[in-house]
Amino acid sequence: MAERVLDVSDLEPCEPMERSLAAVDELGPGDHLRILHRREPFPLYEILTERGFAHRTIEGRRTPIEILVWRAGDAEAEAAVADA
Repeated sequence: MAERVLDVSDLEPCEPMERSLAAVDELGPGDHLRILHRREPFPLYEILTERGFAHRTIEGRRTPIEILVWRAGDAEAEAAVADA
C-alpha cells in the first residue's frame, strides 16, 4: 500500500489531465494517488469514474485542492484515504 503524489499545480492545460490519467493507470492494489491541483478539475472526475476509479476532493494542505484517487472496490486503498 502506497500513496503516490502528483503535483500538477503549475502545469498548463491539458497537461494536468494527461499526467493524472497516466498516473492512475499505474496504481496497484492498495495504492492511491494524491493529485495536487490549483483548482477542481471537474472533467477529470467523470473520466475517472468511467475508468473504474473512485475519488475524493479535499481542501489541500500544500495546494488549494487535493484529489485522492484509488481503484473502485479496493478496500485497502479506500481505508487509507479515509484518514487523509
